[in-house]
Amino acid sequence: MCRGSAVVAFALAFSSLGSMIGAVPEAIRPIVIAHRGASGERPEHTLAAYTLAIEQGADYVELDLVVTKDGVLVARHENEISGTTDVASRPDLAGRRTTKTIDGVAVTGWFTEDFTLAELKTLRARERLPRLRGTRFDRAFEVPTLDEVLDLVAEANVRLGRTGRRRVGVYPETKHPSYFASIGLSLEPRLLAALRRHGLDVPDAPVFIQSFETANLQALAREPRVRLVQLVEASGRPYDLVASGDARTYADLVTPDGLAAIARYARAIGVEKALVLPRDAQGRLRPATTLVADALRAGLLVHVWTLRGENEFLPADLRHGPDPAARGDVRGEATRFLEAGVDGYFTDHPAEGVAARDAFLAARPRVQ
Repeated sequence: MCRGSAVVAFALAFSSLGSMIGAVPEAIRPIVIAHRGASGERPEHTLAAYTLAIEQGADYVELDLVVTKDGVLVARHENEISGTTDVASRPDLAGRRTTKTIDGVAVTGWFTEDFTLAELKTLRARERLPRLRGTRFDRAFEVPTLDEVLDLVAEANVRLGRTGRRRVGVYPETKHPSYFASIGLSLEPRLLAALRRHGLDVPDAPVFIQSFETANLQALAREPRVRLVQLVEASGRPYDLVASGDARTYADLVTPDGLAAIARYARAIGVEKALVLPRDAQGRLRPATTLVADALRAGLLVHVWTLRGENEFLPADLRHGPDPAARGDVRGEATRFLEAGVDGYFTDHPAEGVAARDAFLAARPRVQ
């Protein structure tokens, strides 16, 4: 099937079925969000990582969005790309290295907004965490555009639709929106236009748009068909609040009053996992906080980030041995968050996240 017909079929499926991965799965079961694809097994933000995530059963694929010099949205963790591409090894591009102030911090490197898409396509992706995940896939994959990822998901959904299986959604993050707006490359209009092109502006479309800033989400809330997620870190402040002189912190956003304010523009909060399950001084998991219950009272879903399988990222009581790169019990960590009542989690290992979720649901008594 050609890409255009795949997109049309994808849109029609969601228009007619009322979105199999929209209101229904959120109400019935927690969702598994493939963090930058199956990034524990393939370099993040590559079509290979997204393909594997879909094969492993992810409900949503997550992508961070930045923009090129000629205004094309691409999937990268940051607009500074020396850690996720081979740009630093290219002598012909050495002159592009520069220092910029991004969200108040001086950053030195190579930036997507200084490259056209054609130039960016000459680069190849590399593993961002080589010490833990190796380098065997370095330089094997291109940097994908948002349109390429949406095409990939649309074609996968056509295949899945033939078998009656679940549908896959997309969960894009706008990175550094204030910065990009300041240089005349606003992300949000480009994102909304892409969603329209791909038939994903229908009611209950399988899309969540996320941001660590607040003002851009409040502006996006004027688009009634877009579901929004306020991202929250365990410390610090949203940059747009810093820039505007607003003294509120992320901690203020997750008070009962703060959650009520978020609920006026967002459908969910995406929170650093320690805000739900903190750790003690020895790195072991402690009992859950009240955040999930507080968010529920405000009418918000709670998605937590990020579950990773390596010991380095796991709580002490779920690690296997002393090697930080060894795989620990990420299913156990996922189960603890499900027991805490979260509505979904981001994970670098979608197969493990799906297995944990499905086992958790299978063990629950059925409601007659």
